[in-house]
Amino acid sequence: MQKPPLFRKVNTTAHGVHHRFGGEFARDRNSKALGKSEAYRLPMHGKIRRGHDYTPLFKFLLSKVGSNWNEVYAEAVSRLDRAEPVSWLVALRPQDEQEFVRTGEASYFSGLRVSAQGILQVVNPSLGLGSLAPQCKCCTHTFNGVRFTQAFSPSSTIGLSTRRAA
Repeated sequence: MQKPPLFRKVNTTAHGVHHRFGGEFARDRNSKALGKSEAYRLPMHGKIRRGHDYTPLFKFLLSKVGSNWNEVYAEAVSRLDRAEPVSWLVALRPQDEQEFVRTGEASYFSGLRVSAQGILQVVNPSLGLGSLAPQCKCCTHTFNGVRFTQAFSPSSTIGLSTRRAA
């Protein structure tokens, strides 16, 4: 039996879903005023991937803390469309370690690392729901999929360096 994928497809054509990219070129691409340059006749397909939610991957990786990294990585990659999202949460080098990783506008997950013995570990095991405070009162901030316990305070900020997953 094949296991389910570790990502979800999200409807990006629904009402209210806005993408940050695009510009004047998209509207003027077939304009006669642009001349006969071949560059203007090329397709506009970019390398931006939209519509995938990797929350199931992040929860899977957190559930495998304490396990052999090679086995965890092999299973994760076999259930993904690409291997890159694994590196958003897991640091293979000490200089890449983060205590937590911001994966969305208000979603945070514990940063993970691989020990010298090849074991998947949490970078800062003492970091928890009470360690982080929301940055605004309009969003539901979550840490490892659970809502923050601290209330929003205008003077408080997260205070730790964040790395946003691409």
